[in-house]
Amino acid sequence: MLGMWRLVANLRAPEAAPGSRDFGSCHLAFRGLGQRDAGSPEAGQEAMPRTLKEKALDTLLEAVESKGGLPSDCVLVSRTELRLGGHAASPQLLVCKLYRWSDLQHPAQLKPLCECKSFWGPDSPTVCCNPYHYSRLCGPESPPPPYSRLSPNEEHKPLARLPACVFADASMSPDAPKQRHWCNVAYWEHRTRVGRLYTVYEHSVSIFYDLPQGTGFCLGQLNLEHRSSTVQRTRGKIGYGILLSKEPDGVWAYNRSEHPIFVNSPTLDAPNGRSLVVRKVMPGFSIKVFDYERSCLLRYTAEAELLDGPYDPNSVRISFAKGWGPCYSRQFITSCPCWLEILLNNHR
Repeated sequence: MLGMWRLVANLRAPEAAPGSRDFGSCHLAFRGLGQRDAGSPEAGQEAMPRTLKEKALDTLLEAVESKGGLPSDCVLVSRTELRLGGHAASPQLLVCKLYRWSDLQHPAQLKPLCECKSFWGPDSPTVCCNPYHYSRLCGPESPPPPYSRLSPNEEHKPLARLPACVFADASMSPDAPKQRHWCNVAYWEHRTRVGRLYTVYEHSVSIFYDLPQGTGFCLGQLNLEHRSSTVQRTRGKIGYGILLSKEPDGVWAYNRSEHPIFVNSPTLDAPNGRSLVVRKVMPGFSIKVFDYERSCLLRYTAEAELLDGPYDPNSVRISFAKGWGPCYSRQFITSCPCWLEILLNNHR
């Protein structure tokens, strides 16, 4: 049982929940489990390794040691809940508490990544317990501000009352002659675009500065003369970067780096609001950066006189480590040292 010994011997303290007291960060709050609950290291060391075979233990160890930097397989176990410390806990909740987030309290806070088998088989008798196949969901922000001309009740009217609006992916059709791209990614440093547009055909893409293994858009390879010290410091914080994925309900961004990212898109803004909404996404968290249904709704409720300057309803902007907007000294994203522009190919 070498794998079990190595796993327990290399048990690391769970990652602190960055910004847990920062209500601007993306966190959900759940109550119900005590301080010494199913995710305590003592209980996890005793129970979790017993359910895994040697190969699965090695896979879990590699994922934990690389902190998700290396591609890793699913670690499948029975979906049966474990009873530890007087509480029932799902396997994925337990391992994520052990190796990533000690304050995690409910499986509903977790979202399997699109590469994980649990993403495609939510009703399967088995579940993946690889902690780096999961992200934490960003919590809801406050209600629309008073200046919004669309009330919360109007915001959630059924889309059936609106004209048909379909975000079809022709590349998923068996009759499609070739795979179409679903987005282009541009990398910017302040007002300067660096490198060419990166075209994405697969349903997910890693965008990173330095990743031990894997493929995707490597920002570390993009050269530019006379970079400022601010840009150089910010580039050093990109690290594993983000995982951008096209999913049935929209486009998701998972923050794989060790620093916050800041995101804005038309579907994150308050409907008909006059203020820019920039969401702060902490390390390990994910957020739906573009919502297909909400985009359809906004298409028929947006007021042209509220648009200030050039406006692209199918674009997403993501800044690494530095925020912008009304709450920051940087009012515009062009003041951010390193940022991405995601150009979605929805109706282009």
